[in-house]
Amino acid sequence: MDYRTIRLRFTAPKPPPYFIGSQIRGAMGFALKHVVCINPSRQCEGCFAAENCLYYDWYEKRGVYHPYRLEIELGRPYYNVKLYLFGEATQKLPYVVSALHRMLTVTGLGRQRETVASYELFVDDVRANDAAGHITVPDLSPRTIEPTQPPAPPRLRLRLNTPLRLKYNNRFVRSMEHLYLHTIVHSIHQRYLQLSGLPVAKLGYRVEGQLRDRFGTFEDLTRYSTRNKGKLQIGGMVGEMTIEGIDDRSYGLLKLGEIIGAGKQTVFGLGKIQVDTI
Repeated sequence: MDYRTIRLRFTAPKPPPYFIGSQIRGAMGFALKHVVCINPSRQCEGCFAAENCLYYDWYEKRGVYHPYRLEIELGRPYYNVKLYLFGEATQKLPYVVSALHRMLTVTGLGRQRETVASYELFVDDVRANDAAGHITVPDLSPRTIEPTQPPAPPRLRLRLNTPLRLKYNNRFVRSMEHLYLHTIVHSIHQRYLQLSGLPVAKLGYRVEGQLRDRFGTFEDLTRYSTRNKGKLQIGGMVGEMTIEGIDDRSYGLLKLGEIIGAGKQTVFGLGKIQVDTI
C-alpha cells in the first residue's frame, strides 16, 4: 500500500488546546471545500459533482473508510501536525497541501479564525514552502508499507501517545485491565485491510505475548460535530505497557500501527502508538 506524509509545524497567536485533532480536521475541511468545490451553490446535498469531490468523500459521505490519518502531539505549546495519506489518497496530495496552506493563511484556526504568518511544511520530510509563501510539492514516488514479520525482541514497550479508542465486548475500553494485546493487534490488522480496500477478515492465527506493567488513564475527550450540531465523546486510553514474548507476526503489525494508527477516530489524531525495544 502506498502512503505519503505532510507535516506542519508552527506557532499560533494563542497556545493550542490540549487536544488539537478536532480543530485541525475541522479547519482543514473548511479550507478544502474552498479549494475543490465547483458548485456555485456550495451545497453538498444533491451536488452534481459529489461523487468526484474530495471534500464530499472525506467530510460528508457516510459509511466510508477515510484513507488518511492525523498525527498530533498532545499538550505542546506549539502545533506539530502530521498527516498520512494512504492508497489512492496519495494522488490528492496537491489539493491537501493547498488546503492546509489556505487553512493557515486565509481561513484560520479556532473560533477567532486566527491565521498564521509563518509556518514550516514538509512533504515526505522535504521542505515544501519558503519564507515568501511559495509552495513546491516535491516530485517523489510514494512510499510503500505492508505487514511484515521481523524478528520480535524478547521485551518491548508499547506507548499509547494519543487516546486509543477500542471496543471490547461491544463497549469502549476505559481501563488498562480491559485492554488486551490481541484486541490492539486485531484493530491494526482490520485497519490495514480497510485502507487497502480488502475484505474484512480475522487474523487467522493466535496472538502470543504477555502484558506486564500496564498503567494509563482514560482521557475523556470531546469534539463538536457540525453535522450533528452537538458535542461527541471520543475518549480513549493513554499510557504504556511492557510486552514479553510477542510473536513475530503480531510484532510486525504493531510496527505497522506506528504508521497507520490503531483503533477508531484516527482522522482526529487518536490511536498514535509507539513501539520500543527494551
